[in-house]
Amino acid sequence: MLEKIKQSTEFIKNRINTFPDVGIILGTGLGGLVKEIEIEHEFSYSEIPNFPISTVEGHVGKLIVGKLSGKNVIAMQGRFHYYEGYSMQEITLPIRVMKFLGIKYLIISNASGGVNPDFEIGDLMIITDHINLIPNPLIGKNYEELGPRFPDMSDAYDKELIDKAEKIAKRLNIKVQKGVYVAVSGPTLETPAEYRYIRIIGGDAVGMSTVPEVIVARHMGLPCFAISIITDLGVPGKIVKVTHEDVQRVASQSEPKMTKIIKELISEL
Repeated sequence: MLEKIKQSTEFIKNRINTFPDVGIILGTGLGGLVKEIEIEHEFSYSEIPNFPISTVEGHVGKLIVGKLSGKNVIAMQGRFHYYEGYSMQEITLPIRVMKFLGIKYLIISNASGGVNPDFEIGDLMIITDHINLIPNPLIGKNYEELGPRFPDMSDAYDKELIDKAEKIAKRLNIKVQKGVYVAVSGPTLETPAEYRYIRIIGGDAVGMSTVPEVIVARHMGLPCFAISIITDLGVPGKIVKVTHEDVQRVASQSEPKMTKIIKELISEL
C-alpha cells in the first residue's frame, strides 16, 4: 500500500507548481464548490496511478488543484464508497496522497439522511462525532510512516474548526445543526427499523461515506471538519420513498449555503 501511495503522490507532485494546505472532499451533488476554486491543475481519477474511479452519478471524478479563499487547496470532486466494491484501503488512498502532498487540514462534505426529529430536509449538520458500522480502513498491516497502530479517536472532528464554522454560520445568518453521523455500507437506503436503530444508538444522521476518510486522516494526525446536507428524513411519520435523484436535487439546493461556510472557514485557517 505504501508504494502505491508514493506512486500516486509522485505523479501529482511532478505536475503541479504549488502544494496544497487544505484537502476537500465533495460528496453527492456537492461538486459546485469547484466553481469557486481558481483552478491551476485538474486530473481525471483515471489518469492518476492507483486511484479508483467514481462510478456514482453526482460524483464527477476529478482531482482539482488551485486556490480558494486565498489558500492552496486540493479538492476531490467525487469520492469512492465501500458499496462500489472497492476495499477500504482503495477508498482512502486519496487521503493518504493529499497528506503526502502537504495538506494540514481535511474538510469533508456529504449528503445524508436525518434521523433526529428536530431536523428538516435541506438542513446543514456539522458533524461532531461518528459511529462506524462498516469495516475499519486501518484493518491490516500498520505502517508507522502513516500513523500509530491504535490511533486515538476522541477528537475525530476538530473542536476549534467546529467552533469557527458555527460562528461563521451565525455571522452569515445560516441555520446549522450539529450531530453524530452514522456510517453504513449502503447501497440500499435504510428500512424504518434501521432508522429507529440508528437513532437509538445515538445517531442524528446516516450516510455511506466520510467516516473511513476521517479515520485515515486522524491516523495521520490531520484535523478534520465535516458537514452534511440532510437530504431526506428517517423519522417516524416522515419516511417516504427516496431516489438518488431526490438526494442530488436537495443537495444541490442547499449547496450554496454550505459553500459559503466552507469558503469562509478556509479563509480563516
